[in-house]
Amino acid sequence: MTILVTGAAGFIGFHLANRLAREGHRVVALDNLNDYYAVSLKKARLAQLEGPCIETIDVADLPALEALFARERFTRVVHLAAQAGVRHSVTHPHEYGRSNMIGFLNVLDVCTRFNVEHLLYASSSSVYGRQETLPFRESDPVDRPASLYAASKRANEMMAYSYADLHRLPATGLRFFTVYGPWGRPDMAPSLFAERLMRGEPIDIFNHGQMARDFTFVDDIVESIVRLIPKAPGAAGETPHAIYNVGRGEPVSLLSFVELLERALGVTAHKRFKPMQPGDVERTWADTSALQAVTGYRPQVSLEVGIERFVDWIKRYHGAGSGAVRVPRRPRVAGPVMRDLHSVRV
Repeated sequence: MTILVTGAAGFIGFHLANRLAREGHRVVALDNLNDYYAVSLKKARLAQLEGPCIETIDVADLPALEALFARERFTRVVHLAAQAGVRHSVTHPHEYGRSNMIGFLNVLDVCTRFNVEHLLYASSSSVYGRQETLPFRESDPVDRPASLYAASKRANEMMAYSYADLHRLPATGLRFFTVYGPWGRPDMAPSLFAERLMRGEPIDIFNHGQMARDFTFVDDIVESIVRLIPKAPGAAGETPHAIYNVGRGEPVSLLSFVELLERALGVTAHKRFKPMQPGDVERTWADTSALQAVTGYRPQVSLEVGIERFVDWIKRYHGAGSGAVRVPRRPRVAGPVMRDLHSVRV
């Protein structure tokens, strides 16, 4: 297959493009290399790619996108490019209109006109907003977004459905749940916490620690996407559109996550407890039964193993640059960390 991966200098896109190229597909890796976070990290990811052709294009640039699709004739598209960040959307709303709305409309348009056989696109667990019923199911109402970012992702789902229904474009939405792992985004809690701990700086714990997330290792995310790529939705007479939760299905309290990071790094965190941030939600928890029914896959990487792999990477990544980060060690505590789910209501 000839596959386009947009957002390929991003966290998930980088891992996916690498995996597809290793499997022998022709992969075009597209990214506009914006400066929402350090472009040096994005370029470092791209430097690790072996095989994909790299295109520096903004999906909001329709003529450039049209020229690329005319030349390559993609059979599958995995659209991961977007302006990310819940909190950033509170202060920089217009960036989400351009990237997440106009950019996605352009992708839908060219996929339709150039007869793409299956479009997979990134949605988010954020669409569930402050949903009280747990775990989150794809059939739950998602009409109360807690942030503009969440609203843009829900809008993407509705836009994709309309193109699937009107133009018979097979499209699959992927509601990702708190992805972490090597080469992760520096604006997300795993990297923010790890970097501060390695520098001996305090970390901010929001909502006074009453938070839980369905942390999902990036390899499990990529495996799920790879298995979905050949499974275009739409039986005869049905709108060819599907949405899946893509997560581990095992929520963990933020404080338990920090404890695992402390163990892996061999340090003790100085915690500053703070109130909830605007646009944030208290808990996430994915019901992944629909995804498992279609793919036959269950996440394989435990949080303990995933954090060890993440910490090993982040120490090597920072140690490879100028001024290696020194990590003070402390004795490991035997035994697993118990998952503290006091903040999760079923």
